Amino acid sequence: MSQKLKELREKQARIVEEARERLDAVNANTDEARAKELEGAHDKAMAEYDRLQGIIEREEKLTELEKREEERRAQMRPLKDTPETRGLDLPQGSKVEYRSVFAKVVCGVSPSDLSAEERSVLQKGAASFETRDQLTATGAAGGFTVPTELEAEIIKAMKLWGPLYDEAICTMISTSKGNPMLVPTVDDTDREADELAEGGDLKEDGSGDVEFGQKALNAYVYATPFIKWSFELDADSLFNMESLLGGLVGERLGRLANRKLTVGTGNEQPNGVVNAAGLGVTTAAQTAFTWDNIIELEHSVDPAYRASPKCRYMFNDGFLLAARKLKDGNGNYLWQQGDVQKGVPASFNGRPYSINQHMDEVAAGKTIALFGDFSKYFVRRVGSPVIGVLRERFWPKVGIAGLIRFDGELGDVNAIKAMKTAV
Repeated sequence: MSQKLKELREKQARIVEEARERLDAVNANTDEARAKELEGAHDKAMAEYDRLQGIIEREEKLTELEKREEERRAQMRPLKDTPETRGLDLPQGSKVEYRSVFAKVVCGVSPSDLSAEERSVLQKGAASFETRDQLTATGAAGGFTVPTELEAEIIKAMKLWGPLYDEAICTMISTSKGNPMLVPTVDDTDREADELAEGGDLKEDGSGDVEFGQKALNAYVYATPFIKWSFELDADSLFNMESLLGGLVGERLGRLANRKLTVGTGNEQPNGVVNAAGLGVTTAAQTAFTWDNIIELEHSVDPAYRASPKCRYMFNDGFLLAARKLKDGNGNYLWQQGDVQKGVPASFNGRPYSINQHMDEVAAGKTIALFGDFSKYFVRRVGSPVIGVLRERFWPKVGIAGLIRFDGELGDVNAIKAMKTAV
């Protein structure tokens, strides 16, 4: 038993002994005030006993876990001067780099056995993923990253994945735990004050009550598949494999998050902004829209929302292309009146806009544009993305995977309106 547990147990024993003395002092001859005083002291002592018991139980649980962890470390720790320890330590005086520390952890060294500097470097690093094995021999599976000369660059395909996981656009709520969260809502926009005649009484009929609602934000979990790669690839790559894979997995999580927050159905997944937005305008054509439709969409949103600093348009890049090609009766482009020298401006119809490639292209029966106050779209992030590394399971390859927890909901359906094409 630890010294701390011993002291806590001794304190409990003293509390029990003193409590018994107080109760024994209460008898038929004890006056009522003194009896109440002794009983109150007894109840207070019992509450302190229960508090100490809770501390003892947590301390015992933690001690047991620490014992198990120490046993696990002892089983995994390589013996001195055995092959498992060769090449793991950096030369004295050399700079501690992320890839070298990462290699030590992959080879079986527990993070708790690293130096403080190495743990700091490891925490600042990034790691990441893919399902098929990454090998040096096969080009498409990673062999192209092994240099045959001195090339230290890699050509990476790019794809824009969207704006909805951006706190500059939506309202972000970060929590450490994933318990369901209720966000209260209220719509009092149809209520006004009444006239009051001189000497009249205020109404007490309940007609002025405020009706509250609520929106639920959960913590849906999404994960990447494992990425596996060989030790040869890790050792032979001229650039940092972990940094490359970390960037790729971050983009995978970002694309998934934006897609769910855009077109999620709300059924065991986030309620995407497209699904949640109210209808602002329906175009007359199935595969086209007019500038009048754009103006109608903007004015379908109340001026109170249009005054928000987070009020903006959101659409697919194909919608932007179609808007730039709209012309007046004289064949002049409506956007900038035919002036093609300025390129693509930062605003659309005088408002900020965001390109979201998970929104629909201009086609029949589709939601092709949104406009409104995006501060009313709430995105809940639970903790930080979690990275997991498996060493034994894929040995001698390395396996890494990550997951993310989030949810999204539109707090006010009047805040953001949609443009839909005719069916």
